[in-house]
Amino acid sequence: MKKIEEDDNMLGDELAEGLITLLDTPEKVSQTRKFMDMLVGYRELLMMYTCALKEVQTKFEVLDTEFRVRYQRNPISSFSTRLKHTNSIMAKLDRYGYRFSLENVEKYIHDAAGIRVICSYIDDIYEIADALLRQDDISLITRKDYIINPKPNGYRSLHLIVEVPVFFADYKKYMKVEVQIRTIAMDFWASLEHQLKYKQNIPNQQAIVEQLKECADVIALTDQKMIGIRQQIEAVSDAPTEEDILLEKLSRMDMNIG
Repeated sequence: MKKIEEDDNMLGDELAEGLITLLDTPEKVSQTRKFMDMLVGYRELLMMYTCALKEVQTKFEVLDTEFRVRYQRNPISSFSTRLKHTNSIMAKLDRYGYRFSLENVEKYIHDAAGIRVICSYIDDIYEIADALLRQDDISLITRKDYIINPKPNGYRSLHLIVEVPVFFADYKKYMKVEVQIRTIAMDFWASLEHQLKYKQNIPNQQAIVEQLKECADVIALTDQKMIGIRQQIEAVSDAPTEEDILLEKLSRMDMNIG
């Protein structure tokens, strides 16, 4: 890995020098150097966002492990991370009326780094969000509840923008991360809606949009019904005997918590 990084750095240096030799005026050389400096800075910024994602991901991994060991049911089904594509960042800045710069990315693009957490039930969403926000090194910047207030197209999810400290070799930096928490059904719907958004020339597109909205409403009702069914099952569960409790504790000791 180190050899690859060294080769990559050498290639970058050679490319920069090659570009500069093709420029015949001090002004062009200066502009090129500024551009190359910005590229290096942007690469470092992406590195910092990647590290911020690792910090937040670790927090969810810890919660996932805790719930598996302490409770019989784990509210976290899965989670995934992503960095926003550069062209998407540039397009968003343009919509906001700002030029592309490192300062503007940090100041105005709060979802450059994102983590999506998938839960089985709606009440799990709020339990996980509360568990994250109780941590004293997490600061809540914004909260948008699209479950209580769905988007017009039917989209539902809980969105949090949080700020987390990231410790590097010789400094600490606070970075923003977007957290999306939704149910499995909400995630399935959002994936299909995302495909529709970026597909061109789809026949009867408006009809599909209306069908998706109907499906979103059905999914919302189904998610609520699933909570009720789960609660009914939990309510009629037999009270555990002392032997059951002992066996449960032994089984938890044997669990793989890695």
